[in-house]
Amino acid sequence: MLHHPSYEKLAELRLTGMQAALSEQAERDDISQMPFMDRLALLLDREVMAREDRQLTSRLRRAKLRYPEACLEDLDRRGERALPTGLIEQLASPQWIRKQRNVLISGATGVGKSYLACALAQKACRDGYSARYERLPVLLAGLSLARADGTYAKRFKELSRIRVLILDDYGLAVLGSDERRELLEILEDRYQRRSTIVTSQLPVSQWHEAIGDPTFADAILDRLIHNAYRVDLKGESMRKRLEKETAD
Repeated sequence: MLHHPSYEKLAELRLTGMQAALSEQAERDDISQMPFMDRLALLLDREVMAREDRQLTSRLRRAKLRYPEACLEDLDRRGERALPTGLIEQLASPQWIRKQRNVLISGATGVGKSYLACALAQKACRDGYSARYERLPVLLAGLSLARADGTYAKRFKELSRIRVLILDDYGLAVLGSDERRELLEILEDRYQRRSTIVTSQLPVSQWHEAIGDPTFADAILDRLIHNAYRVDLKGESMRKRLEKETAD
């Protein structure tokens, strides 16, 4: 990069995209033939792209996705795993996030529930929304501890701001009284304000029993299932398939 006060000022202003683009322009022999406004437009476009890339990187880092490589475009739709084309198109659009709709993903272990959830969250990040992956048992235990050590308000506020929250592994065990209360608080806060993705080995018809208390179950599922997309994944375990393909 050439040394010039303009480059230093761009660096001080953190306009790194413009700085790199200006350096590239300076190395072109024909750049003087380009109108000033066209050159300026190229500089601005590069800066916008650089900022968008940094923001996306930051959103993905904060999302802490279990499968950071997950992408909707790379979903395995072979055989029994095939998802309705219309449903994929709906979930690929950010409209479900703008309308604060939820996504409920069920299926046997290993069929790709968490991967699909992470792919949806990754697409949300690309569309400019914040996302976060949480294993539900770990999250609920952490919130109970936060109540005890005085950090609950801060932790809950952080969760409240997330536009797409993944709650993975719902229903692994019947919820205890504290866990039911924490889950209801989360979903009450997000109801018609944010979107939540829930994955479970249990079919949605059995989610009521997994909560362990009829009154809490009615309240929780009313806020979760209402206006939600449902995805029931079928097919062979992805882990077993990968093991077979590796062995072959």
